[in-house]
Amino acid sequence: MDLSVPVTDDVKLHFRHRPGTASLPFLLVHGMASSARLWDEVADHLAAAGHAVYAVDLRGHGDSDTPETGYDTPTAVADLVAAAAALGLDRVVVAGHSWGGNVSVRLTAEHPELVAALALVDGGWLEPAKAFASWDAFVGALRPASLEGATVQSVSEYFRAIHPDWSPAAIEAAVDTMLVNPDGSLSRRMSTEQHMSILHSIWNEPPRPWYAAITVPTLLMPAIPKGADGKWADRIRSRIRETTADLRHATMREYLDSEHDLHAQRPRRVADDLLDLARGVQPVRGAR
Repeated sequence: MDLSVPVTDDVKLHFRHRPGTASLPFLLVHGMASSARLWDEVADHLAAAGHAVYAVDLRGHGDSDTPETGYDTPTAVADLVAAAAALGLDRVVVAGHSWGGNVSVRLTAEHPELVAALALVDGGWLEPAKAFASWDAFVGALRPASLEGATVQSVSEYFRAIHPDWSPAAIEAAVDTMLVNPDGSLSRRMSTEQHMSILHSIWNEPPRPWYAAITVPTLLMPAIPKGADGKWADRIRSRIRETTADLRHATMREYLDSEHDLHAQRPRRVADDLLDLARGVQPVRGAR
């Protein structure tokens, strides 16, 4: 079910919604230049377990509106708060991937009444000023690739080659993060300036300062890349543990031999871990 939810006078966010009767719904937040659709297989498993699921397209992504401004973490949080109010959501399990993890951290810290538990899916702990030698190096690593000459067929073939264990649905969802033009070519949904605005926000507003305010159960779900030797894997673990030390109720479940887009590569396991997180949430006192 598709929902179009106004969050300001001139901006509506699109949600891919699956109904459910369990007490805790899920709010799924994608990363930069991604979309709600990449959560589809995870959402199917969560809904099969009885939970309502709301997978959002943040502004400028997927089928949401693309205003000129507002491409930063604080605005993304404000959009989600407005959407939750419009949807009548008051206690959700939030899962954020990549930059969506940063957004989810700040949402949880600033609006504790809204979030019952938090999952960070290979994101929510990056400190680019420490991980990269310079701003230019950071931008060079995350600047969007040129789509000159790209078509649905060529990009689909490329994704199948680099993600051999992704399902056909996940490949289609990855292609769908881009716009298909009438001639079959592809283009970006956001402008370069909007993309750079998000990068500036990631660089200038790392999530660490918000951790101390978070009191809900938090699940860290890092991807350990295929081929990472013991020392490399240990460095990843140590960096995440050091960065997130102020998260008082955090546990970690590693994904060995995995890619950054865990929700696309391993949707069943991601869903199972999210369901375990939800089962550990204590009911609100006085709730029936």
